[in-house]
Amino acid sequence: MKEFFENVFRYPRYLISFSLGILYSAVEPLVPLLQRPITAVALVGTAVAGFLFLTFTLRAMLGLG
Repeated sequence: MKEFFENVFRYPRYLISFSLGILYSAVEPLVPLLQRPITAVALVGTAVAGFLFLTFTLRAMLGLG
């Protein structure tokens, strides 16, 4: 039974490392774009627009507000 719980307690560490790896893989190609002001503004604007789109879509789907 001890081995079972040791194995179960490894899963949160695996989930965290897997999630950080995916986040790093998604952000790494965007870092060079942040070095120039024009592309940085465009990238930030796109991120804000995507977040607002997701927020408004979910609010409409869930009937909030």
